[in-house]
Formats: sequence, structure tokens, C-alpha cells
Amino acid sequence: MKYFIYFLIISAVGLMILSATFLNFENLLGDEQSFTALVGVLVCLCTIILLFILLLSKQIKEKYDG
Repeated sequence: MKYFIYFLIISAVGLMILSATFLNFENLLGDEQSFTALVGVLVCLCTIILLFILLLSKQIKEKYDG
């Protein structure tokens, strides 16, 4: 399970980089493609944060379960 979570984190980073290539920094919210890319980057960041929280909770569970 731990390696699957790492795979998901790496996939989210890859998707975030791909979405960042579609960003138009001159007009982030005006262009539809740029706005969609911005939402994609934010979703990837949220996913990465949630997966790190899942990893930390599993580590804490293993520590206290012994």
C-alpha cells in the first residue's frame, strides 16, 4: 500500500507539471484553457497533501499499535 501511495504522489506531481505547461501567466483567469490548467494544478496539490496526510497517519498507527 505504501508503494501505491508513492506512485500516486509521483503521478500527481507529473500531472501538476503537465497542467502547469498550459498556464498563461498573463491572463490566468480570463482564458478558459488557463483556468482549467490552474484548477488542475490546485487539485494535484490537494491530492498530494491528502496522500502525505495518509502516509503520516499510517506511520502514527504503526507506532502506537506496536
